[in-house]
Order: sequence, then structure tokens, then C-alpha cells
Amino acid sequence: MSNSLAEKQFAINENPWKMLLFLLLAQLMVAFVGRSIGPLGVLIGEDLSLTKSQIGMLPAALFLGQAIISVPAGFLTDLAGSRKLLVLASALMGLGFLFMTLLHDFWLVLLLIVIGGIGYGSMHPITNRGIIYWFPLKQRGTAMGIKQTGITAGSALASLILLPLSVAFGWRFVLLTACLLLLAGGFVSYHFYRDPPELEQAKGSSMSLLQFYRSMFKMFKNKALMLISFSALGLNGTQMCLNTYIVLFAYEQLKISIFLSGILLVISEVSGTIGRVAWGIISDRLFEGKRVVILMIITIITALASTSAAVITSAPFWVMVPITALFGFAASGFNGIWMNLASELVPKEQAGISSGISITLGSAGAIIIPPLFGFIVDKTGQFSSGWFLITGMMFIVFTLLTALTIMNKRNNFVI
Repeated sequence: MSNSLAEKQFAINENPWKMLLFLLLAQLMVAFVGRSIGPLGVLIGEDLSLTKSQIGMLPAALFLGQAIISVPAGFLTDLAGSRKLLVLASALMGLGFLFMTLLHDFWLVLLLIVIGGIGYGSMHPITNRGIIYWFPLKQRGTAMGIKQTGITAGSALASLILLPLSVAFGWRFVLLTACLLLLAGGFVSYHFYRDPPELEQAKGSSMSLLQFYRSMFKMFKNKALMLISFSALGLNGTQMCLNTYIVLFAYEQLKISIFLSGILLVISEVSGTIGRVAWGIISDRLFEGKRVVILMIITIITALASTSAAVITSAPFWVMVPITALFGFAASGFNGIWMNLASELVPKEQAGISSGISITLGSAGAIIIPPLFGFIVDKTGQFSSGWFLITGMMFIVFTLLTALTIMNKRNNFVI
């Protein structure tokens, strides 16, 4: 039996949920390193003497890398499949952050974070494409939600493990060690994951570069995809503001210890992990695969949580726990629903390009909004103005989703 035939036969015998495990592992390890920027921001800021606006530029740099690569990564995934790119994305993320730990100049640190962000951003279309091909429509919401928990779980683990270890041993040594674990995880995922036979056949008939650009510009004319992507811009920026500033907010304004402030981020990300699965299940089972209504509910909850944070000027840890949990459940839980929508609005063979374009536009929120949040806090001296910024953005997102709902009803199309 030829190697190619053996590969296909192996894939036929594989369980989709087993393949999901290795997609989840790759997503989790990339997030464990990439999203450590949030919990470690306070320590990196102290080390490099950064303002809050500059601290906000750290996750912005990560998502700038994601924005740069998302569309090309989508094309490469449509062309080559997910398996080979899993290890390449892990290597870019791991090596970018590994070298970053050796630098002391802020702008060089940002540059290496951008390089790491290229690996981080590549992982989304790579793993999304695997989900779209391995799972039928009424299982994708659940499968995508589970896969996307790798992001919030990785961030939660970074807060739970990397933050206290960094306080004890220094953020540079601890993050460097995490980068080595990421590189190992990438090779494990590559070794065990297989592309499904349907995708193997699709790779042989992949589009040319010219066809890719034609398809890409066609995507920009897809009004539903654009509305979803700009809605994700606001939600994505909100999620990164929560991840970046919840520790600083609790530590500096509420005078909660840095350890318990880090635990608030853990609570936020654990809640987001639960939310990504829960929203997917709710969408699949209660709303029969409808996604937009779920995003509207998420937007309302996020606005209520951000407003609650804005009006609090002093509170003990236990008061912040339910607010942070609700905030994380919504703002960090939306991602899987977004990824499903971005992938399902087009034919399966274009899922990589579609999700890549949507991720690029959605990433703009994580590039622009956290530094803006930090700038507002620097100028006003109060975090409340930043949280009210989030509330205002949720009104805009809800308006966009309402417009999408009206447009769909006119076209007799339900998503």
C-alpha cells in the first residue's frame, strides 16, 4: 500500500473527536504562550517602565501579526490542508516569543510579538478548516466551541501558572520555558493529526493565486460576512481589554493583591472556556444552528458587565468574582460562534479564506481598542472611562447584528 493510500485509509478510520483533540492541543499551547501577554503585562510593564497605553500595545502587536497573516494562512490552509501548518504556526509563535524574552528594548519586543502573532493568527484558519471538514453542520457549533476553548484555557493557564511563577522567578525565564513546551506541543499535534480524506481530495484541486485573489475580493462583497466581521471587531477588542486590564484594574484601583487579581483573570478565562462550549451547544441544540441571535445575547451581557465594572470604584475580591465571571462568559465566549459564522457563510472549500478575512477584520479591534482603552485611563486616571468605552462599543455591535438580522429576513436566509 502506497504512503498516500495508507494516509487516506488511516484518516477514514479516524474518529473526528480524536482529531479535535489534537487541534485543541495546538490551539491551547499557542494561546498559553501568546495570551500570556495579558497576565504578564503588569510585570513586563514594570520591567520595561511602560505606560498603560504601551502595555495595551503588547496584545495589539500580537493581533497585528494575526491580522497580517490571517488571509494568507487561510489561502495556504485551503491549498495544503491543516496538518503541516500546525507545526509551522507553533514554531513561529514559540520562536518569536522565545527571542522576545531576551530583549529589553520596547520596540524590538513589539516586533518579536508581531512575529509570534503571525504564528498565533495562523492557527485559527488552520484549525477552523479542520473543524469544517471533520464535522457536520449540527455538530460544528459544539466542536468549534470545544476547539476555541483552547484559547481561553491557554490564557487561564497562563494566569494560573505563568503569572505566579514569573513573580517568583522572573517573567523572562518562565516565558522562555513555556515557549519550549509550545514547540514540543506543535510536533505532537503534527505527528497525530490527519486531514480528512475529503480535504485530501480538495487539496489536489486547490485554487490558483489569481483565483484566490478573486475569491478574496468576492468575500469583501459578502455583506453578511462584513457585518459579522465588524461585529467581531468590537467583541474581540473588548475581550482583549478584559484580558489586558482586569489584573491592572483590580491591583491598582481596587487594591486587590496581585495574586487575587491574577485569579480574577483565571476566573474570566475559565468562564470564557465554559462559554465557548455552552454557546456552541445552545446554538446547535436550542437554536438549530442559528448563530446571530447568540451573538446578540452575548453583546447584551457584555454591555451589562462592562457597565458594572465602570461604576465600581472600590470592591473586595468576592464582589468582583461574579462580575468577572459573567464578563468572561460573554466577552471571551463569543469566539466559537464567530468562527462558525465566518466559515459557514461560504462553501466549505472557501472556509479558510472566509475565516482568514473575518479574523483579519476582527483583529483590528484587538489592535486598536486596548491601546485606546489604556490611553483613556492614562488621561483620566480612572478605569471607569475605559469600561464605559466598552459599553458604547456593545451598542454599536448590537446595531450591526440587528442590521444583519433584518437583511437576512428580507433575503429569507437564516444564520
